[in-house]
Amino acid sequence: MIISVTQSLIIGIVFSVLVVFFHDQIGWIFSSSETVIEAVNDLSILLAFAILLNSIQPILSGVAVGSGWQSFVAYINLGCYYFIGLPLGYVMGWIFKSGVKGIWAGMIFGGTAIQTLILISVVMRCDWEKEAQKASMRVQNWSVSDATKKSEEDPKEKD
Repeated sequence: MIISVTQSLIIGIVFSVLVVFFHDQIGWIFSSSETVIEAVNDLSILLAFAILLNSIQPILSGVAVGSGWQSFVAYINLGCYYFIGLPLGYVMGWIFKSGVKGIWAGMIFGGTAIQTLILISVVMRCDWEKEAQKASMRVQNWSVSDATKKSEEDPKEKD
């Protein structure tokens, strides 16, 4: 897990730095319209933050889901995006009149950033030795019970 997160973080940093460095040229990839180019230039710092956070958040979420904490991750996702990110995006976008920049910033810093911080905290504080023992017991129970069920259901195996 540490290798995956570190590798993803390095890739995220590289691409974030590229976006920040080439912020005034990225718009030309999509359009020759000055309006589009200015909008991309204006939003590029948020794109860099989104790339950075979204480089590690899926890894952490996958580790948590793979550890059997699916409902916990779903509640964190629901809470961060719908109860923090969207309201913050609304306030920043419409109340503070920041437009798209405010909506996106609210979703990034209210949704993705908080979710990432929570998942980092949970994954770092986990007792992985204990989790490995629990997983080993589950595999052992499933494999023994599956073999027993199979031999009871199939009369050919009894001969």
